[in-house]
Formats: sequence, C-alpha cells, structure tokens
Amino acid sequence: MTNRQLAAIETKKRLLEAAKNIICEKGLINTSIEEITKACGVSNGTFYTYFKRKEDVVFALSQEMYQGIYEEAQAHDGPFMERLVFYMVNFSGHIERDGLKLCQEWVRNTVDPDLVETPYNKNKLHMDIDSMKGMIEKGIERGELKKNTPVDALAKALVDVIYGEMLCWDMSGGAYSFEERTKEFCDLFLPTMIRPYISESDHENRNSIEK
Repeated sequence: MTNRQLAAIETKKRLLEAAKNIICEKGLINTSIEEITKACGVSNGTFYTYFKRKEDVVFALSQEMYQGIYEEAQAHDGPFMERLVFYMVNFSGHIERDGLKLCQEWVRNTVDPDLVETPYNKNKLHMDIDSMKGMIEKGIERGELKKNTPVDALAKALVDVIYGEMLCWDMSGGAYSFEERTKEFCDLFLPTMIRPYISESDHENRNSIEK
C-alpha cells in the first residue's frame, strides 16, 4: 500500500471519528459538514472525497463493526449456544457503546429503504439475517444442531428480536441498557427457542442451555 493510500485511509478514519463524536453529542440534524471537517483540520472538499452527504457517515460508522463481531463470534471457543449468545450480546453492546444518538440517526435514515442511497445500508437487514444464518449453519455443520433446523425462519426470528430491542431502546431514550436487555432475553427465552433444534448427541450444548 502506498503512502498516499495510507494517508487517505487515515483521513477517512479521522473524519469518521470526528463525526461520531459530534453526532453522539448533538445528533445528525444539528451537525454540519463544516463542524466535522473543522474538527479534524481538513477542507469541506476533502469530506466529499469520501462521502456524498453527512448521512453516509452514519452508515459508514455502522458498517465498520458488524463483520468483526460476526467473525469473532464464529471463532469463539464454546458450544453453539455460547457462540450465539456471544454474537447477540456483543451486537447489542457495540450499538450501545456507540451511543443512543448515533443509533437513532441510523434507524431514522434506514427505516425507509427507498430513501437509502448506499447499497450496504439498503441491504443491511438482509446482511444481518445472513450473518445469523451463518451462525446457525455453522452449528449444523459441527453437529451441534439438527440437520432439519429451520435456518431461515430461526435466523429471521432472532434478528427480529435484536432489531425490536434496538428500536425499543431508541424509543425509550436509552432509559435502560440495550446490552443488558439482550442478555436478559438470552438467559430467559433463547434456550426455549433453541432447545428443540439441539442435536441429541450434543451434550455440551445441552449443558450450556440448562445452566
């Protein structure tokens, strides 16, 4: 990678960090491109080298974390239930740590897919469903889940839970912890959803559900 390419990556990273700090404090509607560029010492023109509009910054901030969470969960050492809980709780935790305002802006700017300009965010729901399907398919591949597990339906139901929790957290104004709410769901209700699909021979998974 050339010095110019490295400099471009660093500039984009600085723009994203500056935008994140300002948006988390003021919200997107009260944040100007001038504020973002001033905060990291570049011109407005530099901003448009990387983004078409300030909404794209919110999309880019959300994009950077999800693949890493998925890969970490798949590599997590433990039975299927532990990997699934790890994924769901960390998914929620990252959103919460990035801040309520940032999450609210992302929801506001993606709830109508016809208004979303970037392909990544237009397909974000489907990508999250595919990631959940990947978690379940890995469980089947490892013999932890039954081969007839309804992968598509189960993945959609679990993503519905996370997205529903995220929306309720947004609407509450962050009155409680999104991450803790997800942990509560995983402790109380997730075992009931997953138990019918655990392989008869997978004692490790059964023990993790019964704890």
